[in-house]
Amino acid sequence: MTVLDSGFAKLGIAKLRTVAARLTGFYERYGFSLRAVLPKGLYARALLIIIVPMVVLQSVVAFVFMERHWNTVTRRLSAAVTQDIAALIDIYASYPQDAERATIRRIAADRLGLSVDFLPVSEMPPPGPKPFFSLLDQALSQELSRQIRRPFWIDAVGRSNLVEIRVRLDDTVLRVFAPRNAAYASNSEIFIFWMVGTSLVLLTVAIIFLRNQIKPILRLADAAESFGKGRDVPGFKPRGAREVRRAALAFIEMKRRVERTMEQRTTMLAGVSHDLRTILTRFKLELALIGDSPEVDAMRKDVDEMSGMLEDYLAFARGDSGEIAQPTDMTLALEELRSDAERHGHAATVAFHGLPVVTVKPASFKRCLGNLVSNAARHANTISITGHRDHRYLNVTVDDDGPGIPANKREEVFKPFLRLDDARNQDEGGTGLGLAIARDIARSHGGDITLGDSPMGGLRATARIPV
Repeated sequence: MTVLDSGFAKLGIAKLRTVAARLTGFYERYGFSLRAVLPKGLYARALLIIIVPMVVLQSVVAFVFMERHWNTVTRRLSAAVTQDIAALIDIYASYPQDAERATIRRIAADRLGLSVDFLPVSEMPPPGPKPFFSLLDQALSQELSRQIRRPFWIDAVGRSNLVEIRVRLDDTVLRVFAPRNAAYASNSEIFIFWMVGTSLVLLTVAIIFLRNQIKPILRLADAAESFGKGRDVPGFKPRGAREVRRAALAFIEMKRRVERTMEQRTTMLAGVSHDLRTILTRFKLELALIGDSPEVDAMRKDVDEMSGMLEDYLAFARGDSGEIAQPTDMTLALEELRSDAERHGHAATVAFHGLPVVTVKPASFKRCLGNLVSNAARHANTISITGHRDHRYLNVTVDDDGPGIPANKREEVFKPFLRLDDARNQDEGGTGLGLAIARDIARSHGGDITLGDSPMGGLRATARIPV
């Protein structure tokens, strides 16, 4: 390779890099807007993938047909009709002895399929405005101007099956009626009809089959979403294409492994709970037999505290496994929480907006909200419980007038066994698991718990789960 060839190669690579950079910049500039307009669903995107190529293909075919067939054939037919008219004009000029013009009418009718008449010169209309789109008018006008080169007037826009053409001669006006199909490709509408009709049929079949292919994917998504919310998935079976069946089988196997792990953990915790409770019960019985004394009272307090801690640990480790989600009236659940708070000497109010029936695991979700209310009751005097349900989410907020939690520590208080020195989760004798258990239950329902500032001056805890 010479030095000149090497220079040209480097120049070509530089140009390619420049074009690539421009395309990348264009995509980055307008790609976001394009993504915002495009549909998000798989069904809509698949339809778009089918419809767009079909529309482009049909448009190209229609354009080629209009340009190559309709336009070309119409011009050739118009040229043939114009040639016939030019031949009649030549016959008229060559045989003046035919005063009645019967011969030229007979030749035009029998040989050319044209109806010929001769009018006075005054019967020549002035040229009218050209139609915006008339392929026949344009083709005839061009051919008459090119071949005859005399003043003419045509009427090719009407709905009649005949085309009227008038040509001014020296002493008369030649009027010719020609069949429209002799100068115009009139079968174009049939082609367009068949093209559009077959496209609609194919598109309908594609939509039906595509919908049947999308249904198993939607069922798989619904099953995964229900399992993520802690709900049962009855009657789910792998269906659809091979890849969708593989994904469904993988989901079923994952679901079985998760359920088996949860069952083994529950069994292990049940055994541990039984053994530890047996020992604690034995301690309580031995303390009861010893008698009353300050030392025994202190030991009883330690045993009770140990029992409470054990229950908290087991509740956190066990979560809400084994409970079935079912429709629950949230107004009754919130009223029970208000009654419990008032029973312990706190002022509490409850309000609920929207449809109250929500599908949750009743006992575990009540424990979740109960932990939030207990956390508020431990550090505040007044508690406000508010529920709101719309078509997507259930939101339950617990407001209080306590000291609150600093904003930079509101995520740390959800860590298991964490007790901050200056945070309000530092409950005396507690384990620091209340908020962790509450968030764990909320997330098992597909939601979450967040902390914020309360309008009452304290802390606002918001539990949000999908309905």
